[in-house]
Amino acid sequence: MGLWRQLRWRIIAAQMLVVLVGVVTLIVTADIVAARTVDPALLPVFEEAVLQALIVAALASALVGLGASLLLVREILRPLRQLAVSSRRIASGHYDERVTVPLSDELRDVAQSFNQMAEALAQVEQQRVTLIGNVAHELRTPLAGLEGYLEGLLDGVLPGDPETISAMQHEVRRLRRLVDDLQHLSRVEAGQMPLQSQVFDLVALVQRIVAQLRPQLIEQCLEIAVEAPDRAVLAYADPDRTAQVLVNLVGNAIRYTPEDGCITLRVRSEVEHVQVAVEDTGIGIPAEALPYLFERFYRVDPSRSRASGGSGIGLTIARHLARAMGGEITATSPGIGQGSVFTLTLPRGDNERGKRHSS
Repeated sequence: MGLWRQLRWRIIAAQMLVVLVGVVTLIVTADIVAARTVDPALLPVFEEAVLQALIVAALASALVGLGASLLLVREILRPLRQLAVSSRRIASGHYDERVTVPLSDELRDVAQSFNQMAEALAQVEQQRVTLIGNVAHELRTPLAGLEGYLEGLLDGVLPGDPETISAMQHEVRRLRRLVDDLQHLSRVEAGQMPLQSQVFDLVALVQRIVAQLRPQLIEQCLEIAVEAPDRAVLAYADPDRTAQVLVNLVGNAIRYTPEDGCITLRVRSEVEHVQVAVEDTGIGIPAEALPYLFERFYRVDPSRSRASGGSGIGLTIARHLARAMGGEITATSPGIGQGSVFTLTLPRGDNERGKRHSS
């Protein structure tokens, strides 16, 4: 029974069964035809001749079938063995492992799918390594600051006054924000963020967010404008998560727009979705940076972002939230010094297809 579980012996047995059935069928057919058409006196001679011919044909068929089976087994099992060996190597951490693509269509599809899976695993591993390095780097900066303050206090170089304590508290807040953002990101990427999707007026939400952020805009000498229809623009999403995404987008615009700049929020209603475009007159984004904006810890201007306290994963969280609600976030920019536009797209609230898609 152990041999029967192997594919090679099943293929060989199937070929031999075909030969056996063919020979038996010919013998039975020859006997029936001979009994009806051949002279009884010549019947023994005819049967002997037919038997000899069938023996030769059976041996030839068996040899050809065996050879064809062995070639077929080799053609099938060699790629399968390579897949098994490569899969074990990938499981042990060799993510650069790839298999040779066979000529046959079916096995080629399997091999190509395997190589695509290996490539995806390699990218995930690279992202994991990069994420660990980025997290370590982000933690190192506030920890180094805290360590410096503590050493200064212990050595008596720095006074233990409220100013020093406040500086240390600022570094602790940076650590807390980073840890909170990482926890939030992990929940969003795992699909564990609860959503309460409902129909709401996107224009009213945008106006509320603008009123909430206006003191910060005035403090930084920035202007803000809202361009929206006079009527309600209904969206079908989670209003709290939508507000979170828009606050992040407007916050980025505030962070990267110099004094006397302008931020404009444009609300539009399309056929199957609604949009909020956050346009600024800030420092702009180079074309080569646009594809990486929503990756974890990616910064167009690292020094400026760290100085302003950003963790580098706000846009990543925002895009995951938008997609979880059936929407999307895109970014465009004419180039350095020419501002940028971040567009949030959500399903329409009065579109049943949008509701089903979001749900």
